[in-house]
Amino acid sequence: MDAMALTAEQVQSLIARGPFHQWLGLKVLRVGDGEINIRATWREEWVVNPDRRYTHGGILAALVDLTADWALVSKTGRGVPTIDMRIDYHRAAMPGDLTARGKLVKWGSQYAVSEAQVFDKDDVLVASGRGVYFTASPKA
Repeated sequence: MDAMALTAEQVQSLIARGPFHQWLGLKVLRVGDGEINIRATWREEWVVNPDRRYTHGGILAALVDLTADWALVSKTGRGVPTIDMRIDYHRAAMPGDLTARGKLVKWGSQYAVSEAQVFDKDDVLVASGRGVYFTASPKA
């Protein structure tokens, strides 16, 4: 299968294979050349502080990582291992679905750099980050 020709539905089926991704309720909204948009369905289990009701930073970090990773799918046809990652938290993510937008920054045959931003239900930026991913072809 030509990785460039992957549809959102095909990428959805690849992402949905992971139980953690299923738990996050991921829905691939759009796939482009070095870009992806994903929605995560909010869950009560994401709440870290029951009094303030904001989402745990680990959920936001996971969304940055997996969205930056899957932004590479148009070139790799698959998810790839994370080598390094940086996350910035901009504001508390309150209850509601989250949307993540990822894009390729630099492609390489061994490594790639990709970034992602996570937005709350009101389309306000709550977290962003950048990762380095191992893109070499898997050995047979």
